[in-house]
Amino acid sequence: MDLNSDLGEGFGIWKLGDDNALLSIITSANVACGFHAGDPSTMRKVCEEAARTGVKIGAQVSYRDLAGFGRRFIDADPIELADEVLYQIGALDACARAAGTEVVYVKPHGALYNATVHHEKQAEAVVNGTKAFGRLPILGLPGSRLLAKAEATGLRAVQEAFADRGYTPEGTLVPRSQPNALLTDTAQIIERATRLQEGEIVAVDGTVIKTQAESLCVHGDTPGAVEHARAVKEALGTVTAFV
Repeated sequence: MDLNSDLGEGFGIWKLGDDNALLSIITSANVACGFHAGDPSTMRKVCEEAARTGVKIGAQVSYRDLAGFGRRFIDADPIELADEVLYQIGALDACARAAGTEVVYVKPHGALYNATVHHEKQAEAVVNGTKAFGRLPILGLPGSRLLAKAEATGLRAVQEAFADRGYTPEGTLVPRSQPNALLTDTAQIIERATRLQEGEIVAVDGTVIKTQAESLCVHGDTPGAVEHARAVKEALGTVTAFV
């Protein structure tokens, strides 16, 4: 199982999360590319540390929404959205190459991630922007339009699960505005991770959801993220990057 986390989500003097601590635990880093968070210096520092620790780098592409941290839906023009996805991947890849490594996958962030579960045009835009850069794998929610379109165009579609987010019975994420959206208890998070090894996720109402997730995310901004990630890694036994 791959263990990923969202990193580089500071901006200027504002810092969020302990990137270096998480890079000593995880196998894949979803790095903010400047649209929902991140700036050139933050991006480059995260890439340098990822290169030093051998962590794979993914572009965490987003709507252009710094004020909302990329957690607000934007009815973006699909052509413009594809171009913005391409722009973000390219910017992060420049920082990665300066550090002696490269971007090897793409994962949408926040509202864009959730929109591409059902939104045909935006899912297609993310895939088109990714393909314009290169044949990179795309991380997404199992059953999403994003992964279906990625697969249809010959890109590797990587199913992802979340250790610290609540699930609806339909297998989607509980909106952050609703109760039980976020898991903050380490024991619950460990139970989610170990249950995932059996190919199952338990929704907030007790429904058991079957999954074939290859990558497990622990959010870098979740309270206690470093401790959660370390506990998950110990519980899984072996973590290996999917790419």
